Amino acid sequence: MKSLKVVEIFHSIQGEGRNVGRSAVFVRLSDCNLNCDFCDTDWSTGHNMTPIEILEEVQKYSSPADYPNNLLIWTGGEPTLQLTNEIIEIFSGYYNCIETNGTNEVPMNIDYISCSPKVAPTKLKLKFADEFRYPIEVGGILPDIDELPPAQNYYVSPLFSGNAHEKMEANTANIAYCIKFVNEHPQWKLSVQIHKFLNVR
Repeated sequence: MKSLKVVEIFHSIQGEGRNVGRSAVFVRLSDCNLNCDFCDTDWSTGHNMTPIEILEEVQKYSSPADYPNNLLIWTGGEPTLQLTNEIIEIFSGYYNCIETNGTNEVPMNIDYISCSPKVAPTKLKLKFADEFRYPIEVGGILPDIDELPPAQNYYVSPLFSGNAHEKMEANTANIAYCIKFVNEHPQWKLSVQIHKFLNVR
């Protein structure tokens, strides 16, 4: 089985979306098919690890016996560039979540799909998601929900410029913009990246 290029593996809390506040192990994979100017990850770095090596590292933080409370979050970069059904099967004891931009299909045995699109809805290849989460700043425009594949939750997430505390003025404006949007479009919910306020990974 092929190795994966991994940026980092760490234990923290999920800071956004429906699973906010839950303990999770994050596997951040290298590489992306987009190059968003607001991305907060250097996905060009990383080192090769076999799936078994990744599993051994994940097991240091979380046990498969804790299913479904043992969130394993595949993130990036864009994890669909590397993940396959065969690889996810090795982690079947975990509640596998993926954070994807939606431009590729995800492995079939993923338990929870969080899609954060960075492109026009017509370019999405997902047929459904558990949640859509759009990061926007002042002036940002969101698609109509009817243009998106079906999902349980639709979130708008204010962009944070650098450190959440150091650039509070710009970030506060983005938060206010998103709150106004949600008030005007109640199908959407607000999702704030609380891990940035708490200064945790």
